[in-house]
Parts: sequence; structure tokens; C-alpha cells
Amino acid sequence: MLGYVRKRELMRAGDRVGVAVSGGADSVALLQLMLELRNELGIVLSVVHLNHKLRGAESDIDAEFVRGLAERHALEFTSESRDVKMHAAERKLSLEAAAREVRYEFFRCVLQSGVDRIATAHTLDDQAETVLLKLTRGAGTRGLAGIYPKIVAGKEAISTQQSAIRMTALSSQLSAVNKSEINSNPSIIRPLLGIRRSHLREYLAGLGQTWREDATNQDLKHTRNRIRLKTLPQLEREVNPSIWTVLAETAEIAREEEEYWSAEVARVLPELWMSCESGGVLKGGLLHDHPIALQRRIVRAAAQSMALSLEFDHVEEVLTLSAEGDCATLPENWKVTRRGHELRFEKTSFERADYEYVLRVPGRVRISQAEIEIEALLVTEIDKAHKYNPEHVVDRRLARGLVVRNWRPGERFWPTHSKGPKKIKELLQDRHITGEEKRLWPVVVSGGEIVWIRGLGVRRDFQASGSEGILIREVDQGGGGSK
Repeated sequence: MLGYVRKRELMRAGDRVGVAVSGGADSVALLQLMLELRNELGIVLSVVHLNHKLRGAESDIDAEFVRGLAERHALEFTSESRDVKMHAAERKLSLEAAAREVRYEFFRCVLQSGVDRIATAHTLDDQAETVLLKLTRGAGTRGLAGIYPKIVAGKEAISTQQSAIRMTALSSQLSAVNKSEINSNPSIIRPLLGIRRSHLREYLAGLGQTWREDATNQDLKHTRNRIRLKTLPQLEREVNPSIWTVLAETAEIAREEEEYWSAEVARVLPELWMSCESGGVLKGGLLHDHPIALQRRIVRAAAQSMALSLEFDHVEEVLTLSAEGDCATLPENWKVTRRGHELRFEKTSFERADYEYVLRVPGRVRISQAEIEIEALLVTEIDKAHKYNPEHVVDRRLARGLVVRNWRPGERFWPTHSKGPKKIKELLQDRHITGEEKRLWPVVVSGGEIVWIRGLGVRRDFQASGSEGILIREVDQGGGGSK
């Protein structure tokens, strides 16, 4: 770890470093390693812990375990409790996104209290998982850059954002600043990104140091857990024994590419982009004088200056506007219109009428916004129950925490008879669903993952494979059966 820290200049002598310890093996190992190296690095350590209150008494026991570690090593201990479930409900976020948002807000507060660095226990395994997850979701080099070794944590970088998408981007991207600014500003650092998780556990076992296990890390309903526990081990066995390292190296290459392109965008953008009260204008004629790779980044950067996050399809839609008056619809009620050689970004007056309802098993919920009723039932012997469409039966393990809501821009879904996930926007367009009906089209979500869509059934990789499952269906208002 020492070589990694020095090569990337993650800390400097005199730094006050708060080690973020959850109680799990990775963070406990990080604390132990930092204790061994603190004299050589010349740093002052403390322990920080956030109780997410997601696992009841188990979360409280985790907090006391971490407090005990801090006391044993005579380290200052900073701890807070935040109700992540309530935050998720209030902000209409998945638990994962809400936990991330709350966690970075906590880090911001700690850094404002006089701590120079927050060290988190992201490992090489976490890096590999992130890269593969981003790849499967269609990320470009920015997504493939994965987890950065350090991010400048100024007030603007980790303050609470208006959406989970923006928080995810801010917590995973390195600010385009010079080295002196990185070293002088509070930052979040990841000293373990070059170390395998298994090596950390071996290290703790050699010390006789225990840790806390989080049972939710084994829950396969979460995509990241499936990648960690199934996909990557299979790739390791059958494709490349070094898959974890290869993916981490891919992130390293992508980060260097991003640093180059960030500098290019910073150089060119002021010539092409003009902000105004209603949005902004891109000089389309000059934009198309640049290579397509730079065009895409300029469009995305222009949108980001207005706190708007665009995906690949959005950017392509903007770049293909060629005729006077052509318009592209973007997320968060934005649009881009072609006016002569200009691309005008404007906020529309339409406000999206989002809704969200809990769906119990068994249970039924009326969706007034979409004028339908959806029910969930426990069914058995799926293969023999011909009155049920098996493509509408979800794995029974997802029975708790089902939520019905309308889909959000940028979300994807994997239909049963397709080769891979597609954007929901495209799936609905293929079915000629438009306008208000399209905006309010219902989906069922479990743990932040869309598992069912009206008219398309259960997502391919969430369908029940055993003899029991949860049937999700739209209720026929005339006869009470499924439609």
C-alpha cells in the first residue's frame, strides 16, 4: 500500500486523515495498515463511522465494534446515524443511491471539521466490479475509469445533489485540477485500490483481527453482488485468471484518457458555448469542425454546466439535429432546438408527474396516474400453472420491497426475448407508446433494480427459476384477471 500511496501522492506529512471504517473486513484492514504506516507517512489518524440504520440492531452493533477499535488504538472517533430508508423515500432514490448520497454528505461535514483526507476502503476487487458493471450498462471511457484514487472534495464536489445520477458522477470522477490543488484541498482517497480483497482478509487473519460481516453483501438481488459472487468468478475460471487485474488496469488507462480529454474540452468549450438565463447555446457550425469524439464530449460538458447528465443516445440525438427547428428531448425537462447554426438548450415548462407506490405480496395497488391496477401474488409450480404467464413471474427472493412507479429517463430493461438490455425509452417507442402515456408507463422496482414493466413482463435475469415465484400482473378492470 505504501508504494501506491506515494506514487499517487494520496497523503502528505502532517495530514489529518479520517479512516472510514464500516466494521467490514476491508475497512478494518485499511485501519490496521494505516496504523502501521502512520509514523512513516507522518500523518495523524482518526476513525469515522456512519450508521446507515439499514440493518436494525446489527447496524448498532457495527457502530459499537468500530468505536471499540478506535478506543483500543486511542484514536479520535467521529460517528453519526442517518436514516437512509427515510432519505430514500423522501428523495425517491434507491437505497444504494440514498446511502451513497448520505455517506458523501457525512464525509463533507467531517472534512469541514478540520480533517484533510477521508480514506475509504475501496479495493482492486471493487474497481473490477465497477468497471464491469459500467461496461454492461454501456459506459464510455468516463464510466470505465471506475473509482478514482482521489477526488478533490471541495464544497461543490460532494455537497448533497438533486439527483442520484449527479451524486454518482461526482463521487466517481476526478476534478480537473492541478496537482497543487489536489494536495492543498480536502479530499477523499482510496489507498487500497491496488490490493485484492482476499489479501486483506489473509492479512487480518494473520493479525488475529476480527471484523463484522454484512449479510446483505450475499444478497443476489443486487446487481453488484451478482457480478461479485457469480460473474467475475466465472470469468476468472473460464476466461482469464487475471480478470480482476485486467479490469483494474482498464480503469487506469481510461482515467488517463479522461484526463487528456478533460483538458481538451476545457480548452475548446469556451469558444463554442455561451450560457444564458434560459439555458445555453452551442455554436453548431464550429462544433462540427472538431472530431466526433470531441463533439460528443463538448455536448456532454455543455449539459453538465447546467447540472444536466446526458447518456450516449441523448448526445447522438443532439449531434444529428440538422434541419431548422429540429428538436431533441432530454432528461429533466430539457430540450435542444436547432436554430440556424446554433443548438439552443432550454428548459421546458412541462413538469414530469412522477409517482411511487409500495406493492405488497400478496397485494394490489391502484395507479390513478396510469389508470390501471397492478397486483402481486405468490404462485407455486410455475411450470404447471398454465393460467399464469411465466414471463410475468419474478424470483420469490424479491418479494420484499417491491415498488410500483413510472420509469425514469436513462433507465434500461432486459426483455425476455432479447439479447441484452435496452433503454426503456426505445422499448416504448418500438411499441408506439408516446406522450403522457409514455411518461407515466409503470414499472416495478426491487432494491433499485427494475424487475417488471407493463406489457413486457419480468426482466430476463430476474425471472423465477424454481417452483415458486411472485406473479406481477395488470388487473383486468372488467373481470379481475390479468391482461
